[in-house]
Amino acid sequence: MTDRAGTPDEPDPPAAEGTAAEGTAPGAPEPRRRRHWLRWTALGVSLVVLAAAGVGWWFYRKLDGNITTDTTAAAELRRYEKERPPAVVSAARNILLIGSDTRSGEGNRKYGRDKGTQRSDTTILLHLSAGKKSATAVSVPRDLMVTIPSCRRTDGTRTREQFAQFNWAFEFGGTACTIRTVEKLTGIRVDHHMVIDFRGFKKMVDAVDGVEVCLKEPVNDPDAKLKLPAGRQTLHGEQALGFVRARKSIGNGSDTDRMDRQQQFLGALVNKVQSNGVLLNPTKLYPVLDAATKAITTDQGLDSLRDLYDLARSMRAIPTEKVLFLTVPRRPYTYDANRDELVQPAASQLFKQLREDRPVVVTPDDGKKDGTGTPGNGADGKPDDADTPAPSVTPTFTGRTAAEGVCS
Repeated sequence: MTDRAGTPDEPDPPAAEGTAAEGTAPGAPEPRRRRHWLRWTALGVSLVVLAAAGVGWWFYRKLDGNITTDTTAAAELRRYEKERPPAVVSAARNILLIGSDTRSGEGNRKYGRDKGTQRSDTTILLHLSAGKKSATAVSVPRDLMVTIPSCRRTDGTRTREQFAQFNWAFEFGGTACTIRTVEKLTGIRVDHHMVIDFRGFKKMVDAVDGVEVCLKEPVNDPDAKLKLPAGRQTLHGEQALGFVRARKSIGNGSDTDRMDRQQQFLGALVNKVQSNGVLLNPTKLYPVLDAATKAITTDQGLDSLRDLYDLARSMRAIPTEKVLFLTVPRRPYTYDANRDELVQPAASQLFKQLREDRPVVVTPDDGKKDGTGTPGNGADGKPDDADTPAPSVTPTFTGRTAAEGVCS
């Protein structure tokens, strides 16, 4: 056959090897090579993703493995479940934070001879409200006179129930005894607990590159291993520990003044950890997580990285002005000025507010050293009668917020 022009109609020749096929731009890779390139690219990306996931999993396992689980306290608390207070608001959480003054272990012996015992150097009851709208940290004075229940010692023997200073509970029966003492004192059920020693505290401070403080006068305290000039400065591990532990060399030398200083420092630490410079920077966040997980001994409800992450995430969502620090209302004990006793009805009012997950308000120190503000007062400012309903106004206590910081 011929076409209309009379030229023989021949089939088109196949595309020669190495030349562009019809519909392919000159110089473009041929389909087979393009397919090979895409396969290798996909494989490379997959390997990178798998490697990153593997590193992430390794970090997770390492951090998760750092945490020490306290199974002893849980077993002991189960023995006394019937006497423990119930949880009034299930969505709220109460966590007991215990700073141990143990001298055992690497890094702790320098603070004194290890006598095989330990007391709670600092104890804070942290209340997280339902909905995580606020957090209230209440310091319990170590010298507060309280009823300590009969507790099991590490050797299996038991102590008798006795009226003694609060920090003896930790020495008598460890964490479980301290929790039972706090619950007996406040009527608040403790959901979780964390114990941190001197070494762990220092590592936490170092992990956030130190915390800023302000000193009106220079400090020289050999007992606390602390020597600092006056003015604004950033404290790191050893200095930070000395700052929160010093008693005689800073302020008026009282334990109340020291607790105020601890609360200020913790507020500044919360601010530092919540800053984007830490939380959004992996090179800074990992050391913080590593230090935190190594530093704590906790119950089985908080002994995984996921549990701690959920706790930290809920804390981060709370505005710093809603993170409150205060000391349980107290005054010098009637029979020994070196000990403390509760101020009533202020203390009971505070415990009731926390137990029922009701708000409290804190105001700066007005010169009172008992931790009371205006709890139990009605709208007219006068004390409520015992037979009248609870006041509709929110009770106020002496304290501070994390937004204030140490240098406020």
